[in-house]
Amino acid sequence: MQSTHPGSGLQLRSLVKADGELELSLARVPVADPAPGEIVVRIEASPINPSDLGLLLGPADVRTARTAGSGESRTVTATIPEQMMRAMKPRVGEAMPVGNEGAGIVVQAGASPEAQALLGKTVAVLGGAMYAQYRTIKAADALLLPPGTTPAEGASCFVNPLTSLGMVETMRREGYTALVHTAAASNLGQMLNKLCLAEKVGLVNIVRGEEQARILRDIGATRIVNSTAPSFMADLTQALTDTGATLAFDAIGGGKLANQILTCMEIAANSKPGAYSRYGSSIHKQVYIYGRLDTSPTELSASYGMAWGVGGWLLTPFLMKIGPAETQKLRQRVASELKTTFASHYTKVISLGEALDLETLAGYYRRATGEKYLINPSLPL
Repeated sequence: MQSTHPGSGLQLRSLVKADGELELSLARVPVADPAPGEIVVRIEASPINPSDLGLLLGPADVRTARTAGSGESRTVTATIPEQMMRAMKPRVGEAMPVGNEGAGIVVQAGASPEAQALLGKTVAVLGGAMYAQYRTIKAADALLLPPGTTPAEGASCFVNPLTSLGMVETMRREGYTALVHTAAASNLGQMLNKLCLAEKVGLVNIVRGEEQARILRDIGATRIVNSTAPSFMADLTQALTDTGATLAFDAIGGGKLANQILTCMEIAANSKPGAYSRYGSSIHKQVYIYGRLDTSPTELSASYGMAWGVGGWLLTPFLMKIGPAETQKLRQRVASELKTTFASHYTKVISLGEALDLETLAGYYRRATGEKYLINPSLPL
């Protein structure tokens, strides 16, 4: 096997210091020859997902960010509020690589037939440390992309697609028949809409403005409610009555939205003839929080009887629960519908160096609906 990489590559890292500072930097790390069942991937595309920002920037106050150095020596430093440092204690002193998923070209392969079969192919990979020029990973963990698929097209084929599939599968496994989704015009939300339309699953989309509503209408969404409209509660109740949705996936997390969803679910359930009970509806109403776009506390009034629940939902535990065989089926479906149902769109492609540019950082940290950044580590700094 002849190596086609330079033996080392740059990797973006996030470090929490004991003095309450978070530092982003580029580290040059060795790229070792792969073991028999491993491959070396030259990463050419890796998305910045909200879950990545949680590790990349953590609780740092981005308004305090400042930069120093240039080229490979460039760093960004930001202050972590004192009250947040206790939660960061396990991270202190460890420079952590970032990036959940990515895609690229297999430039070196181990001796096993499975690894050799991927040499020169375009693959998607999940496993962390993807904001890097090269990534060594088990061949079995790579997803071979269909011929003609670019790394950019395959970069986001794990987190968002598998999450949307996981939401629908959770709905079915837990006996629900329809869904509610917040922050619904996101890349994930658009995938979920396409999936629910194809499978005739009732979906109620909660957005924050007309621009987001327009994005969803353009892909065929029919039930869209605006959380900033004066008629929000009435509109949401009507959409829940129409669909019978009693399961919600909430990307916001903090504030009153989860409470509003449960309240409207209760009103919708009680609107059916003979459904009223002084103890509340007997129909179970569930909100799963899977994101924290709002980091404030979740406010609950519990004015919806006793048959309700609020909990957390994450992709990795869900995949562990369904097992490797079922997970592989979902992965293959994503690969087959990568340019349709699970297509991702990016507003900007940046290099590793540009990820440390303060103006660019402010852009991807904003997490605005309809904006998604893609890092291409193979680009010049």
